[in-house]
Amino acid sequence: MASHKHPGNPGWTGPISQDVAGTTPKASAPRPDLPCPGPEDHLEAQGSPSSNSSMTTRELQEYWRAQKCCWKHVKLLFEIASARIEERKVSKFVVYQIVVIQTGSFDSNKAVLERRYSDFETLQKKLLKTFREEIEDVVFPKKHLIGNFTEEMISERKLALKEYLSLLYAIRCVRRSREFIDFLTRPELKEAFGCLRAGQYTKALDILMRVVPLQEKLTAHCPALLVPVLCAVLVCHRDLDRPAEAFAVGERALQCLQAREGHRYYAPLLDAMARLAYLLGKDFVSLQKRLEESQLRKPALRGFTLKELTVQEYLS
Repeated sequence: MASHKHPGNPGWTGPISQDVAGTTPKASAPRPDLPCPGPEDHLEAQGSPSSNSSMTTRELQEYWRAQKCCWKHVKLLFEIASARIEERKVSKFVVYQIVVIQTGSFDSNKAVLERRYSDFETLQKKLLKTFREEIEDVVFPKKHLIGNFTEEMISERKLALKEYLSLLYAIRCVRRSREFIDFLTRPELKEAFGCLRAGQYTKALDILMRVVPLQEKLTAHCPALLVPVLCAVLVCHRDLDRPAEAFAVGERALQCLQAREGHRYYAPLLDAMARLAYLLGKDFVSLQKRLEESQLRKPALRGFTLKELTVQEYLS
């Protein structure tokens, strides 16, 4: 049996080195993540009961009911709450405030974001490249040469853009697409990760905590997509000397990964969690053991620390 050394000691046997603030490593060859499972794959991965299971009929029914709930579709409602005209030295444009709310229950984490008409236009062009047939019946509000800043035109466009987002969201492949998710989250995440790279952890954390609820709803079909953002939140809490908060977020991230050892964040996250567990007086041995077992099955030549990995996100 492998011996387990304290992660706080120099003799720590994990392959990940201690994070260095402000260090951006050289980019390595990309390692593709495992594909996100569908409902059937998800149930099997969670260890579904076999034909030899000793579970009673009622227990089996409760098990499958619980698993089905894990894949309940999250329904979102889009509103264009307001619009304002902004004037720059060489340009003038309208900024639309989008409010995203989860339907069916009270949503205390409604998302509020702002986008220009040109942002919607860019989204439409990207979607046409991949989903031309799927969105052929979705009407995109046309650009007008004159009258774009009249109150009447802005009111009409608010309604049209609301309808546009709602129609896109109704198409399963579109609402799950990288293009649609990026439209709703990427500008804020790019700013947050930029603050993280600059060591502005409080500002980064403030932005991330506003984006996480929305991204969580948008990626409910594949929770692993949320992991980079959760790991960024962990890094911010940890570097702000909030180990308990960092550990709690890390537990969420591990749950999202669902033991997907091939994911590029799996080993760095386990290493960071083992260090936090040791610092907090929690069970770090089991986390270190999982890390060691994972690397025996899939050795890595040189692993990034969690911070080195997160600072590479949203660079462009």
